[in-house]
Amino acid sequence: MPTNTRILLDNRPQGEASVSNFKIETVETPALAEGQVLVRHHYLSLDPYMRGRMNDTKSYAPPQPLGEVMIGGTVGEVVESRHPDYAPGDRVVGMGGWQQYSVVDASQPGVLRKVDTTRVPLSHYLGAVGMPGVTAWYGLVKIIEPKPGQTVTVSAASGAVGSAVGVLAKARGCRVVGIAGGPDKCAYVKHELGFDDCIDYREHKDGLSLAKALKQACPNGIDGHFENVGGMVLDAVMLRSNAFSRIAVCGMIAGYDGQPLPMANPALILVNRMRVEGFIVSEHMEVWPQALAELAELVGSGRFRPRETVAQGIESAPEAFLGLLKGRNFGKQLVKLI
Repeated sequence: MPTNTRILLDNRPQGEASVSNFKIETVETPALAEGQVLVRHHYLSLDPYMRGRMNDTKSYAPPQPLGEVMIGGTVGEVVESRHPDYAPGDRVVGMGGWQQYSVVDASQPGVLRKVDTTRVPLSHYLGAVGMPGVTAWYGLVKIIEPKPGQTVTVSAASGAVGSAVGVLAKARGCRVVGIAGGPDKCAYVKHELGFDDCIDYREHKDGLSLAKALKQACPNGIDGHFENVGGMVLDAVMLRSNAFSRIAVCGMIAGYDGQPLPMANPALILVNRMRVEGFIVSEHMEVWPQALAELAELVGSGRFRPRETVAQGIESAPEAFLGLLKGRNFGKQLVKLI
C-alpha cells in the first residue's frame, strides 16, 4: 500500500487562520477490508465553509476535530477495490479530505459517487458540477425563485458559487449584476460569464457608496440576491431591494475570522416584506440530481466555462486556503495532487 501525505488541524485559530494551525505528516495507507476501496485523489477542493469548522463553536456542522485530517471534497480514481461496484480506474468524487489517498467504505450510501469525464473535466465535479454548483442552484431556484425580466444580484460573483448563480439566472431570463473584487474579476464576470454588469466593491468605502453604484446597475431595483459575503455588501443590496425581494444567504465570508457583522438597516426586511433565508446545501440532497444534470449540460455544452485557480501539491493546501479567505483565488480554488 502507498504512503499517504496528509494535513491535519493541529490547533484552532485565534482570530485569523494561519499556516501554524495545520500539521503535515506522512503515514502508511492501511490494507483494505471487505467493502472498502482505495482512492488516489487528483484534486482537493478548498472552500470557505472550512474556516467556520476550524472554530470550536456552535454551527450547522460539528467542528473539525483536532489531530484529524482536514475535511474536504476530493475527486480521483479508484486504485484498488474490495467492493463489487467499484473497479480500478473508476473516476469518483467524495469527501476524502486534505490527503493524497483515502480508504473509503463504499457500502455506505453517498460517500462515493462515480462520475463521467467524457464531457465534464474531472476537476469541475468539485466546482460547477459539484457542491458549489448545487449550492448556487438551490439558493437561486428554491429561495430566490427568479422570474424572466427580474434583476438578480450576487456577491463574490467570480467565485465557484457566484459564477454558477449568474449563469443559471441568465438561463432563466434575468438581468444579472455581480459584485466582485477588482477589475480583472469584474471583466471576467461580464465578458466571459455573460453577466449584464459587475460592480467592483473595492472602489467603494461603505455601503452607501456601493448602493449608489447598484442603483445605476439595477435601475429597476433588486428582486433577488445571492449572498456570499455579508457586511457592507449586504447593507448596500438591501438599500436597493424591491418589495417582496428574496435574499438567499449562503455565506458570510466577511465574518469568518470572528468579527461581528452588524446590519445597518434591518428594518428594511419588514418595510420591504423581504424573504431572507439561510440554507445548507447538504440538507437538500433531493435536489442534487436535477441540479447536477442542468449544471453538467451547461458545462458540457460550453455555455458555462468555469474558471479555476490551481495550487500544486498537498503541501500547498494551507497557503492556498488562506489565500481563498482573502479573495486571492479566481474562480474555484483547487489543489492538484498528482
